[in-house]
Amino acid sequence: MLHIGCHLSISKGFEHIGKEASSINADTFQFFTRNPQGGKAKDLDMNDIKKYNTYAQENHFAKIVAHAPYTLNPCSDKPETREFAEMVFADDLKRMEYVPNNYYNFHPGSHVGQGSSVGVAIIIDMLNRLLMPEQTTMVLLETMSGKGSEVGSTFEELAEIIKGVKYQDKIGVCMDTCHVFAAGYDIVHDLDGVMNSFDKIIGLECLKAVHLNDSLMPYQSHKDRHAKIGEGLIGKEALIRFVNHPIIHELPIILETPNDLSGYAAEIKLMRDNS
Repeated sequence: MLHIGCHLSISKGFEHIGKEASSINADTFQFFTRNPQGGKAKDLDMNDIKKYNTYAQENHFAKIVAHAPYTLNPCSDKPETREFAEMVFADDLKRMEYVPNNYYNFHPGSHVGQGSSVGVAIIIDMLNRLLMPEQTTMVLLETMSGKGSEVGSTFEELAEIIKGVKYQDKIGVCMDTCHVFAAGYDIVHDLDGVMNSFDKIIGLECLKAVHLNDSLMPYQSHKDRHAKIGEGLIGKEALIRFVNHPIIHELPIILETPNDLSGYAAEIKLMRDNS
């Protein structure tokens, strides 16, 4: 069964977002843990969370994906920026335990001239201080497009981070189709080759979730511009092949396309009808 959903706003609570997902035939979703630009998170409503956990179980939801704010840069050259990232990251992990056994996705960050090896080392250091053996939440490194000084646009960089993490069962990868295409992984013409490369370098057992997006920018552009399914340079047919790959088909798939709810519903229907 295809597990697919989209990015939804958590502003009205978890129970609301669960029912909103069901209304468009989704069985998973992604949400920001707080304002995407950072800042204080809303207080948790324990009654709402209890209702959501019951609703998700009764409606057979797949794992959901929390997304860290875009402003987090754990490998910045500025100590105050790294401290902010660590504070938010730690707080988010605590909050995620109220919706246990799900995913927390983050952008590895930008090394801003320090070099990728330095950036990788700083990220590993943060993860080894924050990941705890008792947590149920798995942290996901997102594949990046490689713009500027981003860390995580190559499978090798992600593998190096994962290798350095003490609690290996608490770390995985979220593959973003727009990002990997822009980074130079040809999921249009050589999907099996890309997946084999991922398996050899990282290990397919580490692939836990997907961001499904078309791309406004060309292959190897290293530019992150999402497009609606079929309106970009990856194309509808390639993305249908992608979700039907035997590894991908079993994972939570999150649409991050520039859509409203009806647009997401149409894309979910498209993917379900072709899976």
